Amino acid sequence: MRKLTKELSPEQHEELIRVLKTRFEKSRNRHKGLEWDKVHAKLIANTEILYSVNEMERTGGEPDVVSHDKKTGEFIFYDCSAESPKGRRNVCYDREGQEARKSFKPQDNAIDMAAAMGIEILTEEQYRELQKLGNFDTKTSSWVKTPSDIRKLGGALFADRRYDNVFVYHNSAPSYYGVRGFRGSLRV
Repeated sequence: MRKLTKELSPEQHEELIRVLKTRFEKSRNRHKGLEWDKVHAKLIANTEILYSVNEMERTGGEPDVVSHDKKTGEFIFYDCSAESPKGRRNVCYDREGQEARKSFKPQDNAIDMAAAMGIEILTEEQYRELQKLGNFDTKTSSWVKTPSDIRKLGGALFADRRYDNVFVYHNSAPSYYGVRGFRGSLRV
């Protein structure tokens, strides 16, 4: 895993804000009733958060606001790319799964990558919420947060959309595929 700088240059900052604003305005169905100015204020108030959003963008996640937590005042971003983010595919579920591979080990795993990015892997419930906003992962799949009782037995969960339905499946945690990555969430 590479060491990441957690600060953006002024140019990166400006470009990221421009991309996020454009996406926010084009995808109003994801965040009805929310105002960009309030989201923008939260984003620029915390450079670590902005770094994490940039990592979501850099790895192909196309982050966008999907809801607002009225209790905490936080805006919730999910990866909204049509398919599982390209820069996060070909990874095992977690480090234990990655280390269990005897040959052809992938370079990384979903849990460690998400932690390094400062995001959380979507839960099954969050993944289903995302799918209500559009058709995602129709050709790919995404690891989802796996309950500890399943993980203790060597398994991990992933999900996708096929036949106009959302499916959640299991696989062994050491498995990885070129079309499976992971989606994340971030509270801002």
